[in-house]
Amino acid sequence: MEAPRLAHTMSSPTSPCEEVIKNLSLEAIQLCDRDGLDHIESKDFHPQIKKLLNSNHFKCKDRPEIHKVQTDSPKCLNVFYNSFGNMFSEILGNKSQDSGIAEMEELPVPHNIKISNITCDSFKISWDMDSKSKDRITHYFIDLNKKENKNSNKFKHKDVPTKLVAKAVPLPMTVRGHWFLSPRTEYTVAVQTASKQVDGDYVVSEWSEIIEFCTADYSKVHLTQLLEKAEVIAGRMLKLSVFYRNQHKEYFDYIREHHGNAMQPSVKDNSGSHGSPISGKLEGIFFSCNTEFNTGKPPQDSPYGRYRYEIAAEKLFNPNTNLYFGDFYCMYTAYHYVILVIAPVGSPGDEFCKQRLPQLNIKDNKFLTCDEENGVMVYHHAQDVILEVIYTDPVDLSLGTVAEITGHQLMSLSTANAKKDPSCKTCNISVGR
Repeated sequence: MEAPRLAHTMSSPTSPCEEVIKNLSLEAIQLCDRDGLDHIESKDFHPQIKKLLNSNHFKCKDRPEIHKVQTDSPKCLNVFYNSFGNMFSEILGNKSQDSGIAEMEELPVPHNIKISNITCDSFKISWDMDSKSKDRITHYFIDLNKKENKNSNKFKHKDVPTKLVAKAVPLPMTVRGHWFLSPRTEYTVAVQTASKQVDGDYVVSEWSEIIEFCTADYSKVHLTQLLEKAEVIAGRMLKLSVFYRNQHKEYFDYIREHHGNAMQPSVKDNSGSHGSPISGKLEGIFFSCNTEFNTGKPPQDSPYGRYRYEIAAEKLFNPNTNLYFGDFYCMYTAYHYVILVIAPVGSPGDEFCKQRLPQLNIKDNKFLTCDEENGVMVYHHAQDVILEVIYTDPVDLSLGTVAEITGHQLMSLSTANAKKDPSCKTCNISVGR
C-alpha cells in the first residue's frame, strides 16, 4: 500500500495559463460562426481546443489576453479544458462515449465515507462506490482542510490542485503525515476517483460529500518522545521541602467561605502542547516546587498573585501517590516547562493518567523524586526546567499556611493558556505541535 503523498505536479500556481484563465467567467466568452466546426474530430479534445483558440470562431469579450493561452502546452490546455470543457463539449457536439468527457462522467463518485483509527497524525478512510468503471480507477484524490477553512471545499473546479494523491489501493487506506495533520484539530475531507491517462493528465469523478472529523491527542508513545527530550535538559537535582501555590487574597477568602476551606480541582487550561491529552480534560490543583539555588527556598516573586499557600512536600507526594509526565513546552523563551501530575493511588485522577500518560518512578526520574533517607522523606527537583505540578485531589488549607510574599508579581511569567512555540527544536516532536 502506498501512503498518500503531496501532489506537487497537479497544477502549478504560477502557470501563465492559469493566470490568464483566472476569474474568467463563461459569460465573458462568445463562440461565433459555428459553420466550419464540423471538420473538428471528437476523439482528442485537446487538439480541438487548440484549433478553436487559434481560429476566428472564438473570441473573449473584454479579455483579449486570453490569446496568451499556450496552445502547444497540454498542461495549459488541460486547465482551460477543465474550466470550460462542458461549454466546448456542447458546441462541438462531442457525444462520443470514448471521449474524455464521457470517461470523466463514468468514473464512480465515492459516497458513504467512513473515517476510523484516528490518531494525532493519521487516520484510515474508506468509502463505497459503484462498480461501473471501477477497474479504470488508478488514483484517489483527497482534499483535506482544517475545518475553519471549510469553504475552500465548496464549488471546486478540477483545475484546483488536490492536496493528496494516492494510488488506488484496497480500502480502508491509511492517510499519515505530521506535516499536514495536527493533533486535536477538526478537519474536513472529500474524495475523488481518478484515472491517469497516457499523457499524464487525469480524468476525475465528481467530488464526494464532505465529511468532518477531529484528530486525536498525543498517545503515550508521543508523550514518551517529549519525556525523553525533557530529560536531556533537566539538569542536576536540588532539594525541596514544600509545594506552593500563589494566588490573590480573594481566592483564598473564597475557598474558606464557599468550599469549606478545601481547594478544589479544576479543569486544566490549554497551555502547553496542542496535542496534550490533559489540556481541557484533567482536573487538578496547580502547584510549584522550584527553589532558588542560593537559598533552597521558593522564590519570592510570583506571576500568579501576592499570597502563597505552602504545604509540606510529604503531604502531597509520598509512596501512596503516583507520578506522571504530562507535557514539555516553552513560550518563545530560553527556559522550558515540564508538567507533572501527582495522583493518589486509585483515585479518579490516577485512573485518568494511567490510561494516557507515561508513569514515572517516584524514586528515580529526572524531574521530581521522593525517597527515604535515614527514616526521613527527602525530595529533589530538576534545576534547569520549571516544574508545574498538578495534584488531582482536593487540598485542605489547614494542611499548610497562607502568607503574603515579599517579592513582585511578575505577570509576564504566567503560563495561563500559554501557546507553545512550534519552532523550538528542544521541545517539539514530529507529530504536530
